[in-house]
Amino acid sequence: MTVAIDADLIPVLDLTGLRPDHGGAADPDTIAKLGAELRRALEDVGFFFLTNHGIDWDLVQAVYGQARRLHALDDATKAGFAMEKRSGGYLHLGGGTSYASEIAGEIRTPNLNAAYFVHRGGYRTVNKWPPLDGFPGVIDAYMDATTGLCEALLPVLAASLDLPAGWFEPSFTDPSVTLRMSHYPVLEYGEHDWGLAPHTDSSIFTLLPANDVPGLEIRPAGHDWIAPPPLPGSYLVNSGDMLKRWTNARFRSTAHRVRNVSPGDRYAIPFFYGCRDDALVEALPTCVSADNPARNEPITYGDYQRWFLNRNYANVTGEQAGEHAP
Repeated sequence: MTVAIDADLIPVLDLTGLRPDHGGAADPDTIAKLGAELRRALEDVGFFFLTNHGIDWDLVQAVYGQARRLHALDDATKAGFAMEKRSGGYLHLGGGTSYASEIAGEIRTPNLNAAYFVHRGGYRTVNKWPPLDGFPGVIDAYMDATTGLCEALLPVLAASLDLPAGWFEPSFTDPSVTLRMSHYPVLEYGEHDWGLAPHTDSSIFTLLPANDVPGLEIRPAGHDWIAPPPLPGSYLVNSGDMLKRWTNARFRSTAHRVRNVSPGDRYAIPFFYGCRDDALVEALPTCVSADNPARNEPITYGDYQRWFLNRNYANVTGEQAGEHAP
């Protein structure tokens, strides 16, 4: 069941004060204020909106357009740039199953979306490009923009956890980032079918630009499944499993799912932002105490991502992963 929500449930962070063209980026008071807002968002909800983020919305629309171009290619062409163990590329409809998330349910069926992945950093840096004029340039420009936006959030993240402003920078000198360009066709869903089954993300942040076609639902703590309210020109952002682990479960990794029940195709372009591949993720000093010891053993960001990918895409990576995260 999906229920309506008060629009104020999901916090909105206005980033005007962080933008250099508005005199921001170095104002400690602005960072502290945004840090307090981010703390509330991630402790209570696990999702928040970003407005006045500085990314040209024409560029966002251009990426949506490239997603439509890519998924309109014939199957034989798309098979020519298929995703492989160490490379980005195309994943056919039903090519992945949400095994890595315990909340996906006891009966798990393949996710009914097709996707194209582009990677930077981490251990998957090779990408197979589709035979589309102008495609790589648009995608590279967008990944530059979204990576820059996430970098601007790192001092805010540090402030939200009462850490020095530069605390996270060494872990993101070569960030692991992925753009996923998804296509949810018009389908009849069975009881256990999903465009994307209930799951949590594996990264630090996921950035999802506003979408004209609904289908996303989230489940914040204390609520049933809800459809986030539309906020044109914004990004809906959620924290992932690795930020939850880094903060010793102080910050949430909130469940979400997708079904396209609209009369037309749905495209989505989530951007996943993570640490350097060898960055060690262990409980932060402001998130542990004698009464609240670390819940997990330290792990490198890359090792967790390899487990996650092998768990969900063993048919692509050729490697099996244990049921539980390391």
